Amino acid sequence: MNTALVSLETLPRTAGPRPWTGPSAPPVRPLDVLGVPGQINLDYAATAPCARAAADAVTELLPWYASVHRGAGELSKRCTLAYERARRSVAGFLGARPGDEVIFTRNTTDALNLLAHALPATTTVVTFASEHHANLLPWPAGAVRLPVPASPGAAVRALDAALRELRRGTDPVRPVLVAVTGAGNVTGERWPVAELARVARRHGARIAVDAAQLAPHAPVDIAALGVDYVAVSGHKLYAPFGAGALVGRGDWLDAAPPYLAGGGASAYVGPATHQVRWASGPARHEAGTPNLLGAVALGAVCAALGDADRDELHDREQALLARLRAGLAAVPGVEELRVFDAAAPRVGIVSFVVAGRESAAVAAELATAGIGVRDGLFCAHPLTRRLIAEAAARRGWRNPPATALRASIGLGSTTEDVDRLLTALGRR
Repeated sequence: MNTALVSLETLPRTAGPRPWTGPSAPPVRPLDVLGVPGQINLDYAATAPCARAAADAVTELLPWYASVHRGAGELSKRCTLAYERARRSVAGFLGARPGDEVIFTRNTTDALNLLAHALPATTTVVTFASEHHANLLPWPAGAVRLPVPASPGAAVRALDAALRELRRGTDPVRPVLVAVTGAGNVTGERWPVAELARVARRHGARIAVDAAQLAPHAPVDIAALGVDYVAVSGHKLYAPFGAGALVGRGDWLDAAPPYLAGGGASAYVGPATHQVRWASGPARHEAGTPNLLGAVALGAVCAALGDADRDELHDREQALLARLRAGLAAVPGVEELRVFDAAAPRVGIVSFVVAGRESAAVAAELATAGIGVRDGLFCAHPLTRRLIAEAAARRGWRNPPATALRASIGLGSTTEDVDRLLTALGRR
């Protein structure tokens, strides 16, 4: 059997968003993260630290490192099995349905570009102006970009109205894809994914979710949410070895030409020019030697998180987030950025501006104290500029900074980390 064409149905599966736990499954690993003593990392939303689970899985496999899907030796067979187990762990972690495909990519941006490549030619994409560039820039010309909504309910109503109008003026079976974030990378605010998915289905549209910021903080269950595609990044999910995934329905993916043409994507290559029969399933879009270590690291973290008490992790993070937000609100001259109201559900991300200070200068001062935060426009330029202007208007500032600061937390973050940041900002 060509192991490159193994489908999810051929591997053991558990119900719901759980990792693969069949015979010889990788051991469940601890959820602590690596770090450097004395350095406070509050930049998880850009790149989360490496989980010990990921580091241990990679270290364990390295002596066996060999080709995947292309060798008969014991090393190659073990690596192929590890790669496909990782695929199963990602599928279980994200609640993939029977028939859904898990395609390993470099990151969320790569995954959404793959989906854009696979869209039927007449597809109309609908998204919001508040998206990360990864969910704004890949889509074809003619995409509909809805205004930034004032609330989760407004987002649902705006999508419903837009799809109703779109269906009124086009062929009712014309493919439509809604592309939306699960949690904003600028504000951390959670979007009403399940409600948006219901609206999309009502109008015969599909929905893709950029879960890069949501998956590290909260369960994502494709089947329960009723979404069609989910994209994630390993480097946001404590597996910084250069892998991500696109998970979802296989029909568009199997009908599209390969994302990359090459070995592994082809089932047969004949002597004549372009005499090729392409593979189906994930192999179709995974040409070339895959990022085995990245996939294994991502699978290991998915397995560890899938075994964890996510409610407990959520409660702990929310307590830290509340401490961070309350502390920032108490620092003179600091204003938080937000799309929705202050009480809207969110993950551990807070962006803010400081009156009279350029964000890059503040970030540099924090760095000298061993505190790492992000400054800039966070690959969401239209949204961040708008939110800076709105924050300045709320406070009556005449000359707001051009960019913002962002502090983000997750596994391994502590009250001491938060308090050190607040103390440093108070001294500026």
